[in-house]
Amino acid sequence: MYKRLWLWSLLLLSSLLSGCGYNTLQSNDEQIKASWSEVINQYQRRADLVPNLVNTVKGYASHERQVLTQVTEARAQVGSLQVTNEVLNDPPAFARFQSAQGQLSGALSRLLAVSENYPQLKADAGFRDLQAQLEGTENRITVARNRYIKAVQDYNVTVRSFPTNLTAMVFGFSVKPSFTVDDEKAISAAPAVDFGNTAPAAPAAPGK
Repeated sequence: MYKRLWLWSLLLLSSLLSGCGYNTLQSNDEQIKASWSEVINQYQRRADLVPNLVNTVKGYASHERQVLTQVTEARAQVGSLQVTNEVLNDPPAFARFQSAQGQLSGALSRLLAVSENYPQLKADAGFRDLQAQLEGTENRITVARNRYIKAVQDYNVTVRSFPTNLTAMVFGFSVKPSFTVDDEKAISAAPAVDFGNTAPAAPAAPGK
């Protein structure tokens, strides 16, 4: 008798949780974690390219110490961050992560701009390969970030909407941080950069 009542209670509780959005919250939360993991993987892929890129540039432009130092320090700052899923519940930590990645993006852009002054460096097969890998990684970063932003948007709407907001409060589901608009614009522009040229090529003259 008691066992049957216990089973009925579980079924009732399960039905109530499903109806109040608990399952949706759980599903959205898992999607955020998966999207975040992909963001981290792609940023790590970029960070792993930095040492070889710096060493290659140094071989042709060792006196560009300021730019080389900036890239190395920015990469070290990224590496010093403890990035776990807990960052998703800590807006200040998320902001620090975002800022560090932005600094590395800027430092890499300056390094690639400097390379334009060294024809032999630009002609180096190893350097061109690193550029291609970096460009591909920047594209993957943008895709991963966009997926994360969409996952956070869906989750935050659920957390803030009635009646699921009541369920969220009861079970401790809180709004997650996302990438800022300004930062998103900067990152979104990265894949459009032609790493082989610092400026768009002039249009060809008629007849050529």
